[in-house]
Parts: sequence; structure tokens; C-alpha cells
Amino acid sequence: MSKRPNESTPEDSGKKSRTQSSVERKMKYIVVTGGIMSGLGKGITASSIAVLLQGCGWKVNMIKIDPYLNVDAGTMSPFEHGETFVLDDGGETDLDLGNYERFLDISLCADNNITTGKIYQQVIERERKGEYLGKTVQVVPHITNAIGEWIEKVAARPVKSGTNPQDEGNEADVCVIELGGTVGDIESMPFIEGLRQLQYRIGTENMFIVQVTLVPTMSDEQKTKPTQHAVKELRSAGFAPNMICCRCNDELQLEQRQKLGLFCQVGTESIISVHNVSEIYKVPLLLKEQGVAEIIAQQLRMYLPKGMPNISPWEQLCKRLDSLDKTVSIAVVGKYTSGTDAYLSVVRALQHAAMAVSRKLEIIWVIAEHLQEDATAEDRAAANKQLDASNGILVPGGFGDRGVVGKINACKYAREKKKPFLGVCLGMQVAVIEVARNILKWKDADSEEFNKNTKNPVIIFMPEGSKTHMGGTMRLGTRRTILKDENCTTAKLYAGSFIDERHRHRYEVNPAKIKELEKAGLKFVGMDETGQRMEIVELADESHPYFVAAQFHPELKSRVMVPSPLFFGLLRTASGQSIADEPDAPQTPRKKGGGGELSSLLLPPSLLSAASTGGFRPSCCIPSSWSSSACAPPSRTAPPRFNRPCLCRVWGLRGCERGVPSCVVPRPAPPPRRLTTALLSGARRSLGSEEPKAPPGIQLGASASKAAAAPKKGVSEKGV
Repeated sequence: MSKRPNESTPEDSGKKSRTQSSVERKMKYIVVTGGIMSGLGKGITASSIAVLLQGCGWKVNMIKIDPYLNVDAGTMSPFEHGETFVLDDGGETDLDLGNYERFLDISLCADNNITTGKIYQQVIERERKGEYLGKTVQVVPHITNAIGEWIEKVAARPVKSGTNPQDEGNEADVCVIELGGTVGDIESMPFIEGLRQLQYRIGTENMFIVQVTLVPTMSDEQKTKPTQHAVKELRSAGFAPNMICCRCNDELQLEQRQKLGLFCQVGTESIISVHNVSEIYKVPLLLKEQGVAEIIAQQLRMYLPKGMPNISPWEQLCKRLDSLDKTVSIAVVGKYTSGTDAYLSVVRALQHAAMAVSRKLEIIWVIAEHLQEDATAEDRAAANKQLDASNGILVPGGFGDRGVVGKINACKYAREKKKPFLGVCLGMQVAVIEVARNILKWKDADSEEFNKNTKNPVIIFMPEGSKTHMGGTMRLGTRRTILKDENCTTAKLYAGSFIDERHRHRYEVNPAKIKELEKAGLKFVGMDETGQRMEIVELADESHPYFVAAQFHPELKSRVMVPSPLFFGLLRTASGQSIADEPDAPQTPRKKGGGGELSSLLLPPSLLSAASTGGFRPSCCIPSSWSSSACAPPSRTAPPRFNRPCLCRVWGLRGCERGVPSCVVPRPAPPPRRLTTALLSGARRSLGSEEPKAPPGIQLGASASKAAAAPKKGVSEKGV
């Protein structure tokens, strides 16, 4: 008997159910909310929790919810909201997405940042198209449904690893959602209701609620009453927290933990002390010590292998930070110097590079306006003294003409005094203006952004830009830059003929002025793929230790374990080290080696020495002359030169033995023995006959599920 289209037989349904039972997984959600006040560090807490989950071998996706009505953060003032973080696809997002990317070494997209503006825009567009069939459109259920649908859609997308825009990504096991603002705010109520409805649909065993609160200290006593009220507010919204992360100056005392557990109906072990530490990179260690990963795994019923989470690279990093004794100082010349959030990614990129060159970082904030002629003599003298005291100078990006003359003077100082210099976005543009004014003697050389009537516009408005709309109209996202000089400083740092970095600008160097500018001593070593848009400029003067400026924003792809190449070069020269002495300098974008994706940061130390056993294949930065026959099976060819620094040297891991780096990447292989044994527990069958199942009620990660679903012919249970 023939069956109708789309009709399944009992045999088909039986096969389908067996397959789904072993392979199908449910997405797990962790929601991080805030109580009492904003600015408690929900972003760092969420990122640190995600680091622990990643250390357990689970793939993690991240979502940030911002309740403001803006569609995105592109038009918001840095004074009010901090920096705008730009993603590969051009999304202008909240700065917390930068924290996620830096901590987890992943690349997100614009949809990972949800705002009230985006949700309402989507619902109104649907209403205009008649998709609601004449119904009255309301906050509940239409807005809340849209929120839930958006979250589930984004959570199911593959998550890209590293900074390579061509990476296809991997399916996530867990999605961590940070709800911005404070519980109880009017603007966040629809999101709380949307999350509550999502929890009801998927079940409480698939969502874990974390509330970050403040435990202030008054008269040497830690006060728990504000946290009790914050939890009460969350419960009134229909949410019961599974864990409370208490921000406090000193470690939360046992008495206060027990008191909060009693009044908030949360187990004492789930009252987590997130007290002040010297570096934010120590927060994952703080959470690990208190068993956060174990608590989450138990609640979400996820399989946690023995010895996990493994975050040994973070532990070694923190030990390294505590042992640093030499300092390097960098002068940051800008106009948003009252708070570091406006230049947060720049600060983090400087920190990453400083750690890589074994230096403590000291940032000297220089107010650009104090370097101008109209500043008071006292302010001008103090600003120049700051430049003298620094080991290097950085001019970051920005908009508007305030402080521009001071930035131009800072570029002149760096060029004439031969002080290591890095210009970013606007920093590149003012460096070009400085050369035009002081070497070519074009006194009226300027940017059309600051002077539309200048006779020598060395910086012009991009033809494709919009002069009527501000939001999302700049040149945004990852763009390719072609390096035309293989001997330039940038090429030595990136070790390649092209790079992919993120952009955010409306103005560019005037192509009609390039010849005159190059005669004046500038080298435009990087261009876009058309060869018309200037991307990177250096000084032709080889006696200058480091003078590089880029139109893109290299800080946006800097990672905790992998510093940005241009920042690495700045810090290396500023600390008295030569780039020429660094054969394996940082490179970007990160590419995959022959043995799989870079996950050595999560490997236990016991596996880092397995390069010679055939179980793992080296694919970090190795000498191009390395032969695989030295330490690996002859049948395996040496992987292509990796484009990041060898982690053995940068982070002080195990030394490279016989030319083979100990930071290695696992090739596609069956799961570790202990995981396979757990999968086969109680199963009386061979791997070739039926797919092994996970322990009852326990969900495996993506890699383990795929390994479990793939039949292994000719291998018995005893053999494994």
C-alpha cells in the first residue's frame, strides 16, 4: 500500500522516535537579572557564568536585552551609555556584547542584542501588513510573544568561534540571557513577562534564573534587606530565582548567606558571594570556587563530566597577572576621559596586549582640549607632561570637532619625539591632517566633518553615506583590508596579505590627496578591495619605532587570550621590545588549522602534551619549516601556519617541545574515555547496532550528542 505525501508509517515513526531520543536536545536558558540598582556588573557575571559553562564542554550563546526604546545603541551618547560595540554584521550594540565576545572568544550578530525599539518595530510592521488579522494588538500577548520568538530564534543559531568571519559556527547547548536595567522598572516589564511565558512553555527544568543584587556594608555589617526586597520584587513578577549573586565589598559571611537563603527561599549553597577582586578576569575563578557550574548543571539536568569545569587557562592567566612587576604606561588622548566606559574596548585591548608582553598597564588619560592653544598654560603644561611620562600614545575614535586640534598636536608630538603611536578611526584621520598641515604646509588642511569649506579636504565624506539619517548609515561591520607592502609593520604583525576588521565611520582619506601625502612621508599600506579607500597608514621614516594608524577598530576583535595585533605592536614597542624579535606575533582573523577549531583554551593540562600521541594535532602558531614527521604520525601533514601567537609562550603554558607547541587542538575523534563510559553505562550492546543513550534525564552537550549519534562500526563496548 502506497502512502500519501508527508504521511508516515508506524515503522517510520518508530525510527524517528529512536533517533530523536538519542540526538534531539532541548535548549537550556540561563537568565541573569538585576535588582536594587544598575551597574552591579551583570554583564561580567553573565560572561563569567558562560566561561564556566564553556569550561564544561558546552557550547554557549549569549543574548543581551536592553529595555530602552532605541532600535540600537548607534545614536546614543558615550557619556550616557558608554561605547557602542560593533559586530561583524554591522550591528551597533550595547557594550556588554563586547564582554561576551572577549570572555568567550565568540562572534555574535546584531540580533543577539534585543531592544524595546526592535520588538515594537517588528510588531508594528506586522500589524501594518495585516498579519494579526484585524485583532487588537496588545503588549500581552503580541509583544511578549514576539520577545519569546526572538529569543528562541537567536538561541538556535550557530555560534561562531574566534574572530574569523567565515566561520560557520556550532549549535549551542546553553543560551545565557542578560536582562538589562533593574527588575521593577516599567520598561523591563514586558521582557520579564515574555521570559516568564517562555519558562512556562519550555518547563522550569530548562531555565535557570540568576539575580544579581547588592549587599552593602554599613557600620561593618553586611545588610541583606535590600536583597530581600529585590527578590520579593522579582517574585511578584512571576519569577523565582534559583541563584542569587551578591555584589559586596568583602566576601559574604555565612550568617548572611543563611539569612538570605531563609528569607528568599533559595538554598544556602546557591547564595553566591561576588565580592570585589583586583581583576575582572578573576570572577570566573570566584564562581568556580563556589560550585556555580555544578548547581546549574543539577538544576538544568545536564551531564557534567568529572573534573569539569576546566578553566585552567584563566587560572594561569590570573597567576601571571599577580606575578607581573614591570609597568608600561600608555597615554590615551580623547574627550570622553571622565569615565572608561566610553573607551571600554580600547582599555580592554590595551590590557590584553599588556598581559601578552608581561607588563602591568597604566593608562594616562589626557584631555585632548588641554593640548590646544586655547587651553590655559597650566592645563597645557600638565597635558604635555603626561605625554612625556608615557611610553606610548593612543588616539582613539570619536565624532565631532571638540578636542580635534589637541589630538592633532598629540600626533605631531608622537611623530617628532618618536614615541610609539597608534591611531584608531578618527585617530588615523587626525594623523593624516597633522602631516598635511605641518609637513606639506597646508595650513587649512582639514576634514569635511569639521570644516566643509576647506580648500584642502584631506578627509572627505564617503559617497555612500547618508546626510539625513544617523542610525545605521555609517560604514559598519567587518570589511576586508588588502596589505600592499609585505615588509610593512602591519604585515609583520598580521603575517598575511589581508585582514578582516570591524569598521564604524562616515569619513575617509581623500583619494585625490594620496600622492602628495605619500611624498610627505606617509605610507598607505592597507586599502579596501577596490584599492580606493585607505585603511592603514604608517610612517615611511624607519627610525620611528612604531607609528601605525587604522581606519578600522582593531580593539573590537581583541580577546582575553588573544590580543589585537596592532595593540600588541604598540605595547611591545612601548615596553622596549622589538617587533622584529617576535617571529610569532599576533595575527587576525583567526583561521582554523587542519585539526578542527581552536579549543585548546578549554583543554585540561593533561591533554596539552598529547601532540606526539596522534590524538591531537598542533595548529597554533608554529614555525613554517616545522615537519610533522618529527613528533606526529608521518601520514599527517603539517597544518597551515596559524594566525595567532603561540599560547605556550604568550601565557606561560608548557614549553614547546621538539618544535611542537603544547597548545594543541583536538582533531575529530570519539569523546574522551570517561564520557564514552558514561554514555554506555548499563548498555548491553555494541556501538554498531544502536546509538548509545545518555543517563536517564540527563542532557549531553552538542559535541557529545553528535558523537553518541554517530555509529562506530566494529567497536564493541569492551573495546571502548
